[in-house]
Amino acid sequence: MEYFLSEQQREIKSLARRIAEERILPVRAELDENEEFPWAITKDMADSDMFRVFIPEEYEGLGGGSLELCLVMEELSRVCSGVALGYAATALGSYSLVEYGTEEQKKKYLPLIASGEKLTAFALTESTAGSDATNIKTTAVPEDGNYIINGTKQFITNGGDAELYTVVALTHPEKGIRGASTFLVEKDTPGFSFGKKEKKMGVRASSTRELVFRNCSVPRENMIGREGMGFPIVMRLLDRSRPGVGAQSVGIAQGALEAAVDYARERVQFEHPIIALQAVQQMLADMAIGVEAARLLVYGVARTIDSGAKSYTEESAMAKVFASDMAMRVTTDAVQVMGGAGYMRDYPVEKMMRDAKITQIYEGSNQTLRTAIAFELRKRKGRRE
Repeated sequence: MEYFLSEQQREIKSLARRIAEERILPVRAELDENEEFPWAITKDMADSDMFRVFIPEEYEGLGGGSLELCLVMEELSRVCSGVALGYAATALGSYSLVEYGTEEQKKKYLPLIASGEKLTAFALTESTAGSDATNIKTTAVPEDGNYIINGTKQFITNGGDAELYTVVALTHPEKGIRGASTFLVEKDTPGFSFGKKEKKMGVRASSTRELVFRNCSVPRENMIGREGMGFPIVMRLLDRSRPGVGAQSVGIAQGALEAAVDYARERVQFEHPIIALQAVQQMLADMAIGVEAARLLVYGVARTIDSGAKSYTEESAMAKVFASDMAMRVTTDAVQVMGGAGYMRDYPVEKMMRDAKITQIYEGSNQTLRTAIAFELRKRKGRRE
């Protein structure tokens, strides 16, 4: 389909595809098997200005929006969503700084993020706060012009590899989530350390670690926004980032569809390529329909965000839920089309199926987001114009 991309958007998409095919494809199986963070590829992306895509021009970025980030995520995820996730986590860790940071914070950090010198991460999840993000326990107590952070964050993407962390902590625990605030914490800050690296079902080229804060002293000027703004910042941040998960899902599914079609053309059974069998044709057709429908929804929501819309909670959740459910279905069907071969690690679709699962879980489980969509529907009065 024609998505009427601008010249710059087409260039970004083309460059991301070239990096995926030339640099990621030859090593994706090795990265997955060894659960290895792709430092060499990350440097290539930095040298190609990919990290500048989501940084404003005044801070040495390209000034791209949600759609540009989705284009990159889709192309990288088409080959390896584990590698793509390290890139996406840096965008996620930068959003609050871009939207709510002070001018001093932006000048200090954003050019370093744009150049790829500093990767970032976003730290919200805890053992008691998953789908219920309001149940965080990490605290940040003011003391002598600083904040003393204590607590543990769990399942943090880019944990241990990122140089800069956006951390949500309670500055006024007695107020509950209304007492949450957001801080920038540098990797080498005393009192800040890392737990074990998690061993995961999929997206294994992405690092996932525990963050541990033990009397970690952070300067007051490292707070993003005002005290008590943490939760509104987080909700706005996740609304903006969920189409990126949708784009990751579209990329995974597109890669699986292409692999299944290629295999079906070559695999001969009953004296014909199996793509001539009506049962296989029906599966492939449904897979293609799902991929294109999800892409259309993701791009549409990304454009809505980039238009400056004030609210897009419902639409953002829809894009993430629909695309991730589609990716799980398409990758499962790709394995089925390829039969025994699809189940083997010699072919990429078993990896894509493992990778797809996380898209239904993180940045709001699909069950939680369906509840959020229903809540928005309940609030709506009358027909939309």
